[in-house]
Amino acid sequence: MAPDRTHAGSRRPFPPMAPWLCLLFALVLPCRALADTTQLLSNNPAGATTLLDEQRKHYLRARQALRQGHMVTFRKHRDRLHGYSLKIYLDYYELNRRLRRLPYQDVDTFLGRYADSHLGHKLRTRWLYQLGQHKQWRQFLNYYQPQTGNTRLQCLFLQARLEQGDAAALEEVETLWNVEHSQPNECTPLFKRWIREGGLTQEIAWERFNKAIETRNRGLAGYVLKQLEGDKKKLAELYLEVDRKPIRIRQHQRFLAQTEDMQNIILHGLNRYARRDPLTALYEWSRYDAQQLFDNRKRLQTQQQLIVQLMRKGYREAAQGLANQVPQLDNNKLTEILIRDALKQLDWAKVYAYLRQLPPAEQQSDRWLYWRARAMDILGIDDPAYPTPRQIYAQLALERSFYAFLAADILGSNYRLGDRPANPGNAEILYVSSLPASQRARELLAVGDTLNANREWLHMSTRFTRESQHIAAAKLAHRWGWHHKTITSLASARSWDDLQMRFPLAYNKHMFAAAQRHQVSPLLLFAIARQESAFAANARSPAGALGLMQLMPGTARQTARKVGVRYRKSDLLKPEHNIKLGSYYITELLQQFNNNRILATAAYNAGPHRVTRWLKETESNLPADVWVEVIPFRETRKYVQNVLAYSVIYGYRTGTTPEMLTPLEAKETL
Repeated sequence: MAPDRTHAGSRRPFPPMAPWLCLLFALVLPCRALADTTQLLSNNPAGATTLLDEQRKHYLRARQALRQGHMVTFRKHRDRLHGYSLKIYLDYYELNRRLRRLPYQDVDTFLGRYADSHLGHKLRTRWLYQLGQHKQWRQFLNYYQPQTGNTRLQCLFLQARLEQGDAAALEEVETLWNVEHSQPNECTPLFKRWIREGGLTQEIAWERFNKAIETRNRGLAGYVLKQLEGDKKKLAELYLEVDRKPIRIRQHQRFLAQTEDMQNIILHGLNRYARRDPLTALYEWSRYDAQQLFDNRKRLQTQQQLIVQLMRKGYREAAQGLANQVPQLDNNKLTEILIRDALKQLDWAKVYAYLRQLPPAEQQSDRWLYWRARAMDILGIDDPAYPTPRQIYAQLALERSFYAFLAADILGSNYRLGDRPANPGNAEILYVSSLPASQRARELLAVGDTLNANREWLHMSTRFTRESQHIAAAKLAHRWGWHHKTITSLASARSWDDLQMRFPLAYNKHMFAAAQRHQVSPLLLFAIARQESAFAANARSPAGALGLMQLMPGTARQTARKVGVRYRKSDLLKPEHNIKLGSYYITELLQQFNNNRILATAAYNAGPHRVTRWLKETESNLPADVWVEVIPFRETRKYVQNVLAYSVIYGYRTGTTPEMLTPLEAKETL
């Protein structure tokens, strides 16, 4: 990255909170949040705006009437939407309600007009399901398109071909059947016919059984077991028994056969047993290794897996002894575990030795270059293959990353932010803005339908053929105040240097108000929201966290009780409420962990009880950078690093340049 041309001067400490907040309010009050969507989107002349507002009202009333089954009211409002971009949604909803009646002509009309749209693809999929359920096989083949075909439709497609006399379809069934997971119910008739016609062999069944075992899908393994016969069935029963009860691997007389299948069962059992009792598994491994002629590749993989499990259970000496028997580690995951364990022990000689076992490309990453420089610096060694530690730090400090900022701190140099605006051409922006999907996404935002707006945007983006189109889309979303799509569109283009768009001052009124109320840095609040949701107010994680700052409902309920506000789960999807509770919660964590943002952000992600346990394990003996690197959870480690680095970037965005780690945080051992 070239030196930053937009940033000059040395870093300054935070001014006192109140004047600083006043300055920030003055700087960013003109910015608008997505909550002001209507004003952001409606920059038309007054007459056009009035017409658009009327169309939105009619659309919402028509949608509500359709949901309630009031068809006269629905048609009255729908018929007043001449030229309105969301009229397609009303037609889709109405048509979808009566697909069971097989309205061919209406479906053809809709697909003829909107075939390439998000709703066109969605209707075609639902229509094909209906045709399959009604066994309208000839018509199914007429409407089917390969790009539409998920697994359910692929099975129906082959079934339709068979029903229409195309026996060659049976040749394509094996790839659908021979997978490591169960397939949808729509595939069952097809599979039954394929088996009846002799398509399933013992080799194919054994192969799928092994896939099911390796992916821990015991239900599927039990199903496939019924398809096996003779010796294969006996082997499968032993395999499944060892998977369920790995301790059975100690019954050596049952595993004497010198075959590849038996060796796979042995290795699978040892790997499973090592998760519970790695020391005993290591002993059993030595016995089986003397008995069986394992493939060299599988032998190395097993040894490395044993080392991983020994390290996780704290058997460091046994792990090191086994590692010494391995001529060259080729498991990056294991090598990183060994590096982090050496860091945790502050054994810099081992850190340096294990770093040299990483693949050359990995050694050049910011992360491992930083730790190489740290190890060389502490050990006082020179490596002719690398520059001096100071030269490595200087090289890193030219970048914009967590490790680059750490390197700059060591050198006492300024951070290089590298802020370069992305400038797509006006023609490209005009092209994207004129796409029907773009216009529908804009209107869906205006009427509060964020889910379908996201779907339209995704459908549009996956059809872009140039990076410049993604950048133009980001610029457009930025103008609308749709921050999440601005960020994701830039990521799709791998365009990382426009910090104005990538790190927006979103929901600034609520952010600064919460910061002032709790006397917490607004930079930290911005950084957490940016990391947690990329400013998607309706974000929902697989674990159940909700909203901008991704609060778990239980945590939010307890926090609301402490704040003295009413709690409703749905309020977590409202920016003002989410920021209010999230800012209070991070303030609580800062108080709990002596105002140390490293610990507080780790606790925000992984829970305060885990951070307390990790601190006990490290006995307050580790430098801050080492403690972050040895956080046991990869997600939490990355989370803390990003939040700290993003805080620096948000300092730049608001006209300040705080240090990534405060003097107290940098000095404190953890």
